[in-house]
Amino acid sequence: MSSANQRPVIVWFRNDLRLADNPAVAAAAATGAPVVALYIYAPEDEGAWRPGAASRWWLHHSLCSLRERLAQAGNQLIVRCGNTVEELGAAVKQSRATRVFTNSRVEPFARSVEAQCARMLVECGADLVTFQSSWLAAPGTVVNGQGCAYQVFTPFFKTWSSIVAARPVIEAPQHIAKLHGNPRSMSVESLGLLPKLNWADEFSSHARPGEFGARKALAAFINEGAEDYAASRDLLGSEGTSRLSAHLHFGEISPNEVVHALEQRTGPAWKSSKYVAELAWREFAAHLLHAFPHLPERPMRPEFERFEYRAERGEVLDWLAAWQRGRTGYPVVDAAMRQLWATGWMHNRARMIVASFLIKDLLIDWRTGAKWFWDTLVDADLANNTMGWQWAAGCGPDAAPFFRIFNPITQGEKFDPKGKYVRRWVPELRNLADEWIHQPWKAPSAALGKAGVELGRTYPEPIINHAIAREVALEKYQRLRQQSA
Repeated sequence: MSSANQRPVIVWFRNDLRLADNPAVAAAAATGAPVVALYIYAPEDEGAWRPGAASRWWLHHSLCSLRERLAQAGNQLIVRCGNTVEELGAAVKQSRATRVFTNSRVEPFARSVEAQCARMLVECGADLVTFQSSWLAAPGTVVNGQGCAYQVFTPFFKTWSSIVAARPVIEAPQHIAKLHGNPRSMSVESLGLLPKLNWADEFSSHARPGEFGARKALAAFINEGAEDYAASRDLLGSEGTSRLSAHLHFGEISPNEVVHALEQRTGPAWKSSKYVAELAWREFAAHLLHAFPHLPERPMRPEFERFEYRAERGEVLDWLAAWQRGRTGYPVVDAAMRQLWATGWMHNRARMIVASFLIKDLLIDWRTGAKWFWDTLVDADLANNTMGWQWAAGCGPDAAPFFRIFNPITQGEKFDPKGKYVRRWVPELRNLADEWIHQPWKAPSAALGKAGVELGRTYPEPIINHAIAREVALEKYQRLRQQSA
């Protein structure tokens, strides 16, 4: 039967904005039927976790890239905005599609929407066919001997490593049959995803959203960075990370493509690489969110609900604003927060440093930091963002203990020893000697004058004394332990 005589099928794109190694796309194309390539922008469905401003910027460009890829394959991206169940149902009825192919997501709201869509499609006489392509091991499949989710990474990683394998990459279809008289569509531009102000102008100089951008980033990492990743990944002033996080979050590349490329480069040793352990940590976060959907709002360790964070008013709000703007007076913290604002991305070591500072120096609730990252990171991912902040706060699964409080001075000296990172993002300190770059308030007046630094005017004094703040945090932690005993 020719495709013209076949009932169409729908590919419902979600966080899988690519054609290559996309099982939903491959399955739809293999039917030989006309394919409706559908994306539904439904922020209301995501409740408190609708995409933040930086994520919307990336999403806009990723959708534009997908639109181009589909056009090259002879198809068209159909864009809708509104309630997912209603819009998907309307597309099925208008196209008379018999099946909807999609890749599952892990977020609680996304799982709920998927279940609602499955029930709606049954009523419409259509089937929902789901795949998973965002993880090497689907959330819920790596469990301990009791059939429960692991809450400690090391045993999770051991079991995960025994399960996962790099499978051949599914090639993108050269041609995807198009339905004549496609359902109505909006333009990507009409979704209004780009910021009205120009604060995101620098984003595009640091990353290229879309499937081709993902492939380019992967090739650069495999050829130039993977071998030295373990040694250089924590150095703030180097390009030692993969920069694949946003590409993975939006599904512009699959984790299978990444490990397949690693296997092609290193052979069976790919599983022992430090980078694969970081991919496993990403999957650990997804498995935990799948098992404990309350984690974005509540700590894994319930006793931390009683932790005495400072009320966000008065001086504390001033501290929060200083942290957000990169004006705390601690150079490595300020460099990281300014990098985030300028590029929509932050080095992972820097994420740990600024999180520790907000939670343990300023005693501001980890959820406040998580929300700021959610709005400002292009790679904002609910599972990873939640896991990172609960780890830093000491209240999550396999978290750093609360009494591990990062010293922003020694962290800077260890991971940015020559001050390259600080000088890049805090240019008012660029002429300060290495000896003082991470603690300018200790520099002699002559050294400050020579560098053109005037504390309190060109660069702020520290907003809080770290040594004192550390003792206050430890006292609060001790009280929590006594209350929980």
